[in-house]
Amino acid sequence: MLVYATAEPAAVKAVQAELGVERAGHLVEQAMAAVAQALVDGGVRRLVVAGGETSGAVVQALGVHALRIGAPIDPGVPWTAALNRPLLLALKSGNFGSVDFFAKALGQVA
Repeated sequence: MLVYATAEPAAVKAVQAELGVERAGHLVEQAMAAVAQALVDGGVRRLVVAGGETSGAVVQALGVHALRIGAPIDPGVPWTAALNRPLLLALKSGNFGSVDFFAKALGQVA
């Protein structure tokens, strides 16, 4: 399953003009965190999260306080395991990962 947020650049600019850049971004991050929480509550035990701020929001929503670093997916992006619950996370900021990162992550056993 893939969940993502996108819009045409003009639409993004219009929303940012109305809400402010920070508020608009925060709303998207919180929505993604809520989706992640619902997935984990439903039994999902492996997530790939893209975006640094979104990754932070997801980790916070899931109550993850410590991670064990695991196998690399791409340089700078490893699988991690939450220490307080059975959950594997790949947390990717915008500057890391190759063009086929998501295919690699989904095809890998962490």
